[in-house]
Amino acid sequence: MTASTRELAIVVLAAGKGTRMKSDLHKVLHPIAGRPMIDHLLASAAALRPAKTVVVVGAGREQLEMALGDRATTCLQEPQMGTGHAVQQAERELAGFSGDVLVLYGDVPFVKGETMQAMLDRLHAEDRPKVVVLGFEPDDAGAYGRVIADAGGRISKMVEFKDANEAERACTLCNSGLMAASAADMFDLLRRVGNDNAQGEYYLPDIVNIAISDGETCAAVPSDTPDEVRGINSRAELAAAEALWQAEQRDYWMAEGVTLRAPETVFFSWDTELSADVTIEPNVVFGPGVTVARGAHIKAFSHLEGASVGEGAQVGPYARLRPGAVMGKNSFVGNFVEMKKATLGEGAKASHLTYLGDAEVGAGANIGAGTITCNYDGYFKYKTVIGENAFIGSNSALIAPVTIGRDAIVAAGSAVSRDVDDGDLRMVRGEQIVKPGWADRFHDAMKKKKAAAKKS
Repeated sequence: MTASTRELAIVVLAAGKGTRMKSDLHKVLHPIAGRPMIDHLLASAAALRPAKTVVVVGAGREQLEMALGDRATTCLQEPQMGTGHAVQQAERELAGFSGDVLVLYGDVPFVKGETMQAMLDRLHAEDRPKVVVLGFEPDDAGAYGRVIADAGGRISKMVEFKDANEAERACTLCNSGLMAASAADMFDLLRRVGNDNAQGEYYLPDIVNIAISDGETCAAVPSDTPDEVRGINSRAELAAAEALWQAEQRDYWMAEGVTLRAPETVFFSWDTELSADVTIEPNVVFGPGVTVARGAHIKAFSHLEGASVGEGAQVGPYARLRPGAVMGKNSFVGNFVEMKKATLGEGAKASHLTYLGDAEVGAGANIGAGTITCNYDGYFKYKTVIGENAFIGSNSALIAPVTIGRDAIVAAGSAVSRDVDDGDLRMVRGEQIVKPGWADRFHDAMKKKKAAAKKS
């Protein structure tokens, strides 16, 4: 039976307290590119179509259970007595399961699905290793535990750095902690792991040496890059992981035909979708849920989240698109324009200093500077509809619910609270009163009054 035909269970270790984060939020729920780090890992694992996913929890259990929902079952490790003890807690959840078990870490979020599959394929290779370990070769092996293996990846020994001799320390293949074995082998070996060590804990890597002492084969699979097994335990490491992820995404999108004028200043979300010939200027931030169509131009200092930008559309500079913003083909929003739950039709434009909330703007419409859709009365939201080719004059307030007809004109400075029919002009202004010479007389009187006050 091959790896592809055997059922798979994923066991994710996430019971650590994460004290170095100094946070009320569980460590593995801290986001990278707007997505909790554990969700990055689970998304990669999902490509293997696991039959079961078990997350081992401890401190912050309630937070994790709420975040995971029905995507995984959880089991509690309390007290926490090492990684081997943590995996043992999943045995009850996997009762009767006869497939393979892949052990991952919730704070090691960048392991690729292809790497996980390589571990499983090695588990079912011709020499049938009892345990497969994911190894990696860092630039500085430092105090990592070493994996002593031959050219074929067959392990002769797993050794902690402090216990390694000079020759073993010269080995550069290190232990990532990720392992795969059949469920039966995994839990049988774990029952034989002792805690005769300085910490009095039960360590998962010990199952390899136990299997080797039984005369069994164990094997290592090398990771493509040390970054893949980068662990995150502090705010500094979280920032470094974010920087790594962003750098990879910038390279990816440029390779896909996107122009980044200053790549290091553009920040993507985990689900950003861009098309070829999109241009992005400096200091643009994408929150979750953004799609940008071919030929669109995102100008400097814009922030987009939950928005769809149509083909050839232009955004910014200094624009903000909030969730529900939809820009049609060749539409335009300029500096200091904000859209929220609003649609801008094909060729429509709002050039500057405008808020469009809960609005539908027809094709070709022009929204003047300082226009506001007044969509909230303190209790409920209401919609504004602006017809095709309508012209909204500057500094207008459209008090929803209201409809402005196609080809209609709203005069500058109007506060519109009733519908405007197609082709009509609506002007809502107070009467202008002129008092000739009043200002001159006022200034003269005030100057005399001020001079008299100084004398007294």
